[in-house]
Amino acid sequence: MADRYRFTLGTRTWQFGCLAELLAKATPARSGDRLAGVIAGSAEERVVAQMRLAELPLREFLSEALIPYEEDEITRLILDTHDKKAFAPISHLTVGDFRNWLLSDHATPESLERLRSGLTPEMVAAVSKLMRNQDLILVAKKCHVITVFRNTIGLPGHLSTRLQPNHPTDDVSGIAASVLDGLLYGNGDAVIGINPATDNVSQAVRLIGLLDDVISKYEIPTQSCVLTHVTNTLEAIEQGAPVDLVFQSIGGTEATNSSFGFNLATLQEAREAALSLKRGTVGNNVMYFETGQGSSLSANAHHGLDQQTCEARAYAVARQFDPLLVNTVVGFIGPEYLFDGKEITRAGLEDHFCGKLLGVPMGCDICYTNHAEADQNDMDNLLTLLGVAGCNFIMGIPGSDDIMLNYQTTSFHDALYARRVLGLEPAPEFGEWLARTRIFEDVSRAEPGRELPELFRGPLKALTQGKGHE
Repeated sequence: MADRYRFTLGTRTWQFGCLAELLAKATPARSGDRLAGVIAGSAEERVVAQMRLAELPLREFLSEALIPYEEDEITRLILDTHDKKAFAPISHLTVGDFRNWLLSDHATPESLERLRSGLTPEMVAAVSKLMRNQDLILVAKKCHVITVFRNTIGLPGHLSTRLQPNHPTDDVSGIAASVLDGLLYGNGDAVIGINPATDNVSQAVRLIGLLDDVISKYEIPTQSCVLTHVTNTLEAIEQGAPVDLVFQSIGGTEATNSSFGFNLATLQEAREAALSLKRGTVGNNVMYFETGQGSSLSANAHHGLDQQTCEARAYAVARQFDPLLVNTVVGFIGPEYLFDGKEITRAGLEDHFCGKLLGVPMGCDICYTNHAEADQNDMDNLLTLLGVAGCNFIMGIPGSDDIMLNYQTTSFHDALYARRVLGLEPAPEFGEWLARTRIFEDVSRAEPGRELPELFRGPLKALTQGKGHE
């Protein structure tokens, strides 16, 4: 078995013990893999591993599971749902050949869509390791993953945003003020989503009701989500809460998800419960997932895999449940996993590429913690690159600073910048609402109106003063 991953160059021979080791050693350098002890020992070894990986037939990933089939339900999901018919057109290719094909004109949006179910996360992670940043951008740009609930997200030429009005005490006035601020910048078409400071069922029900009131009162074509644990959302549904989307953080191994307190059956139960409410108006994508490189390692559940391959495996979980939104919270876990702006940028582009190629509606929380070697200029760069790559959605937070979660991300005006400079628009239904309410005077140019629209004068005053949802 080990001889399969030997590589000779000139008079030197390198030996990689297994497929997992080969993938790890071929991965661009990052602090998490160094922490896990799976990183290449030198730049030379990394290049050699990439050369050997380029020679590997794609079908090898169907015969050697990185985590044993009997031990991991994510492995079973990946192999049991693999579509051999969809895989057939590329089944003769090596990883290097696959990279070349993806970059060619033969890889059209239509052919990439047909291919999705024939790809495994490990194939996609492998090919990403052979790509420069521009390659990741070019291919992702060709992958269109469109989802619907009360509006349409992921259309080419559009960029949506999650309006994230978090508050350190879940204060209604503070949340409402952030919602108003975000809407006036044209944010919130992906979702208005709150991370609750107090994570329990009663608080989730309270916040779900608040957001439902705002969306209903102003007839906003968007959806809400309180990012509580999936089991809390199930209880909220049982109590009659007006749940739009079910949220859960997910990982790429069964052990990771067990540490988060759920399994695949839990997600299936939650999806069915949300579908039973029939709250979507133009579609029924009811799930919202978040991921992040390093989550499996931080849970001691990575099985010796590199963190980017674990991350790609999480997209198999997401794909199974037909979500409206998936985003990588790319720099949130900290510099122990992605050390600086360069590593965060690379990871964000990898995650977006892998998710889109697998058919997942990928967005990105373009972010960093204050002890990372990164700053807002790094985030500007990644925001621009992801906008070019066709990212489905980003975050919008007052002043780029989440005062509840204590990390730095993208602001309402950052989203406005990206739309203006790249000629992108919000979701079409949401754009029509922005124009109708005169929040935007010219949606195609993302031009905010100069005055507070009549829609918000008076009625929202009571909400921002905390009345109606004490």
